Amino acid sequence: MSRIKNLIVLAALLLNAFVSGAQTASPKREFRGAWIQCVNGQFQGMPVETMKKTLISQLDNLKGAGINAIIFQIRAEADALYKSSYEPWSRFLTGTQGVAPSPSWDPLQFMIDECHKRGMELHAWINPYRACTKGTSKLSPLHPYNKHPELFVRYAGQLYFDPGFPENRKYICKIVRDIVARYNVDAIHMDDYFYPYPNPGEKFPDDVSFAAYGRGFTDRDQWRRDNVNILIKELHETIRECKPWMKFGISPFGIYRNKRTSPEGSDTRGLQNYDDLYADVLLWVNKGWIDYNIPQIYWEIGHPAADYETLIKWWAEKSAARPLYIGQDVYRTVKNPDKKNPSVHQMGAKYDLQRSLPSVQGSCQWYASAVVDNPGNYRTLLAKNYHKYPALQPLYPFIDDKEPNKVKKLKDVWTEYGYILFWSSPKAKTVMDEAVQYVVYRFENKEKVNLDDPSKIVTITKDTFYKLPYDNGKTKYRYVVTALDRLNNESKPVSEKVKL
Repeated sequence: MSRIKNLIVLAALLLNAFVSGAQTASPKREFRGAWIQCVNGQFQGMPVETMKKTLISQLDNLKGAGINAIIFQIRAEADALYKSSYEPWSRFLTGTQGVAPSPSWDPLQFMIDECHKRGMELHAWINPYRACTKGTSKLSPLHPYNKHPELFVRYAGQLYFDPGFPENRKYICKIVRDIVARYNVDAIHMDDYFYPYPNPGEKFPDDVSFAAYGRGFTDRDQWRRDNVNILIKELHETIRECKPWMKFGISPFGIYRNKRTSPEGSDTRGLQNYDDLYADVLLWVNKGWIDYNIPQIYWEIGHPAADYETLIKWWAEKSAARPLYIGQDVYRTVKNPDKKNPSVHQMGAKYDLQRSLPSVQGSCQWYASAVVDNPGNYRTLLAKNYHKYPALQPLYPFIDDKEPNKVKKLKDVWTEYGYILFWSSPKAKTVMDEAVQYVVYRFENKEKVNLDDPSKIVTITKDTFYKLPYDNGKTKYRYVVTALDRLNNESKPVSEKVKL
């Protein structure tokens, strides 16, 4: 009897482990992003129609790989890949800064429309301080440097807004307010470029701004950090004032501090956000000045100076006050063999780590076209395994946790276009409560309705209808529809039984 009892207990444990593993492998909510950069020149001088086709092809491919958010670079050097009255068209678009695309179009609006059409979020990616990269030989008359050169500094062959001047913070907030007010983006995003990466032997030339606006600081490093802190806080407030549902996210360098610098740091040896870039990322997380954090943990498991496993566990522990996603480097991941199974690369081990840590709620791929290129079957593995089922975006309850009302008038109707499931949008008292998307689930006739199972999601759509896959009308199913608001809060379900 005891042997039978032990076998039953063991079977239960194995079943629990299997269920737990299945849930870990297929979370219902997960950020699945990809960065599309312009600064590498991939679109520079490309004919308009060619660029549109290229972007559409990338988005279709990424959608098929389960990507649900695109981070699109729109401001690389105080320029614009969108229609701006403050800054010039980017040379990374047309080849010459200040020259408008012909025929006229707006890449940001195009990407918003195309991403939303596919159920993807669009995060507008800006660089706050960089004003001129090394490859830019001539600035447009509209460039802000030509209006106020005294507010800029040159360092390591590039031009920067001096973060010490309050005027520059006001200006950057103005640019962000303009984007947020005019475009239906889902978030404003900044990457790892705050104060520039140190150039050995060259001092950052901010003596003038420190003398004028030192605010009583005697430690210039602390003053520089405070300059960036103020900007982050003011940007967060600017975005919230303009559109309270819009998110603000940062993708910092992968190391916050090394343990040899601070006892709270990670067991790593490399450049540091806090000490070298003056970016106090954990302060922003803990103060709630940013809404998500995507540290760029681009190294491999076992890297001697910046081990991926060490870093993801460190960030998971230290950055849990706001949604945490992990920046993944596609090519570096497939280039390195798994430590436990050298016959395969490290993608599986990295995803196992990511999904074993409850505070990690997703990842972002560097970079989008690398996913499309599918090295080491990376995209294939996303589509067939890690992103096999759809995923809703993670929740942001600190912005809004109120669910929308449920859908109305759910019914199945025969039409000239086929068998269609229709419903009506729920009423909303405020813009925060409005339903902007819908989730459609399908269950077998007598199957228990479990909305936590992403394998039951048949679509996430902006439409208020869904074409049913009619066969012979002999098999019963239950369809369930829920509403999502702008922050992906989900309504109570409404169901309808159909025969297909």
